[in-house]
Amino acid sequence: MHTHASCAVVGATGYVGSNLVPHLVASGWRVRAVARDISVLQAREWQDVELATADALQPEGLVAALQGIQVAYYLVHSMAAGRDFGKLDLQAAENFAAAAGAAGVERIVYLGGLVPAESAGEHIDSRRRTGDVLRAASVPVTEIRAGIIVGPGSAAFEVMRDLVLNLPVMVTPRWVRAKSPPIALFNLLVYLERIALLAEAAGQTYDAGGPQLCTYEDMMRQLALSAGKKPPCIVPVPVLTPGLSSYWLGLVTAVPANIAGALIGGLRHDFDADDAALRQLVPQRLLDVREAIDAALASERERRVAARWTEGDFTLRGSSHDVAYYAKRAGGSAVASASAASVWKQVTAIGGANRYYYMNTLWWLREFMDWCVAGPGFTRGRRDPDNVRVGDAIDYWTVVGVEPERRLTLQFGMKAPGSGVLEFELHPLPSGDTRINVTAYWHPRGIWGLAYWFALVPAHLFLFRGFTAAIARRAERSEGT
Repeated sequence: MHTHASCAVVGATGYVGSNLVPHLVASGWRVRAVARDISVLQAREWQDVELATADALQPEGLVAALQGIQVAYYLVHSMAAGRDFGKLDLQAAENFAAAAGAAGVERIVYLGGLVPAESAGEHIDSRRRTGDVLRAASVPVTEIRAGIIVGPGSAAFEVMRDLVLNLPVMVTPRWVRAKSPPIALFNLLVYLERIALLAEAAGQTYDAGGPQLCTYEDMMRQLALSAGKKPPCIVPVPVLTPGLSSYWLGLVTAVPANIAGALIGGLRHDFDADDAALRQLVPQRLLDVREAIDAALASERERRVAARWTEGDFTLRGSSHDVAYYAKRAGGSAVASASAASVWKQVTAIGGANRYYYMNTLWWLREFMDWCVAGPGFTRGRRDPDNVRVGDAIDYWTVVGVEPERRLTLQFGMKAPGSGVLEFELHPLPSGDTRINVTAYWHPRGIWGLAYWFALVPAHLFLFRGFTAAIARRAERSEGT
């Protein structure tokens, strides 16, 4: 197989997939990015990448997505699905393996996880069993088992970032003393890309790790130093069980609760990587922990992380490492018996003299609170009463995304402990109606940012339901429906 082979990255919107696609393109591969939601792929604005839609849980679309492909990277997991993610992972793997065989794929490259010597949690066990399911089919599989990946967006890395950059003292579970060989994102991408070119790697499983074996406590201290912060005082306690740990992480980090809960089962184990075989096949200089963390933070500062505002875009996090990568979210939805064009006119006319259509007293109260701390809350006005473009100021919002009759994205400008975005999405329905979704995304800065979010969630849910209904009614009146 040569460096201009064709490959499909299945799970291209995930953390590793989002970084692997541009890496493969830069290395000369012909790349097809595959995901359930093609709009997320389109938002990446990748050059020279073919986009395809397929869902590993719906096998009918998989064969077409893999047709004409030599190497298929399988990066799908269902941690965010909650309690039944293990069953979903196995079903998805069965569907994918069958589709790869039917499409004539020559090699599957699967990214699994390191397996500890002792019994692991469902997250680790699901990764191992997924590899077994893939190998049971007809297409040769190369599995790379990696541990903690050091890079922006890696769930374990973001848990540690949220903890160490915002808490001067931490009462932690005992798993902070567990050992692991963390691997830099760049080193892992090199392994994934080059191993697919080696015939002798077909049917093999390899461990991948960095050059150091260290505890999570060590990694957190190094992360604090790399970010220019004083390392926190870390106090491990035995009473924080895996269940309690997941709730604790939900309160003190922005990592989604389902993902944090799935991670906990693995974080409490010691891991080691027997990676001599992989290092011999794919020689490269492996970054140590401090170098890997420095590289991760530098990639954010240099805007090399492929992320939308909901996924940790560094600019929309205030260009600050201590603002969470993951976003909390709340929203509302309504259906208008009107065209998307009519709804769009109402959405793009908010603010200024029109205000916000619903419960303006609540909007005014929040603006007043901001004014009291010398914020821009009472800023009024807009460039044009009807039309918007990227960069426009609408009161204390800044327009950061415009897709006519489809999506409008506004960056929050008031003073608050974090960074926020308000996004309007329009979805035309077969009936001729239009669904309106309004979602607030909030990247908190530490405990105060999380407290701010939790305090406002009830108001957000109430406000956005009424807000979307008011937009729908105005659109309907404009059409006389």
